[in-house]
Amino acid sequence: MSTEPIFQAQLILGYVAWLLCLGAYILPWLKSMDRIEAHRAIATLHSFRFFGLAFMVPGVVSRSRPDSFATFAAYGDFVTGLLALAALLTIKIRPAFWLFVAAFNVVGTADLVLDYYHAIQVGLPARAGELGAAYAIPILYVPLLMITHGVALYLLVRSPAKAAHLPTGDAATS
Repeated sequence: MSTEPIFQAQLILGYVAWLLCLGAYILPWLKSMDRIEAHRAIATLHSFRFFGLAFMVPGVVSRSRPDSFATFAAYGDFVTGLLALAALLTIKIRPAFWLFVAAFNVVGTADLVLDYYHAIQVGLPARAGELGAAYAIPILYVPLLMITHGVALYLLVRSPAKAAHLPTGDAATS
């Protein structure tokens, strides 16, 4: 079997597994928190996006990997991670916190969508083996990042009044 269908199947299954985890564990946990703590938890996860710089490290990925994809993906992740860190550092300065929360989610979502586009343009699914040790990033990490961006954007646009009336604890499960 060629690399492309294996990569695509693993990517889809990564989304399925994370969506199941989201429904069973992550979403109920986030809904039990106030808005700030929920966004803080998501920002903490995204603060590790500096890890995307691994796409540019020879030895972690093949030297023959597509530079146009690797560079864009690496720096997009890096910028998103810095914005998430800025959100965490400004938690006590609410206007700045909300600005950075919105920024890292918009920038991060755009980065991942554009990374998918670039990956298709350079034929990455057929060349997925060139990702080397970074192969796990698009299979395990990217689906979680995209899903949590979706949750964060949903929480941002949802009215604070609605958020305050969400059931918590045992009431949420009954």
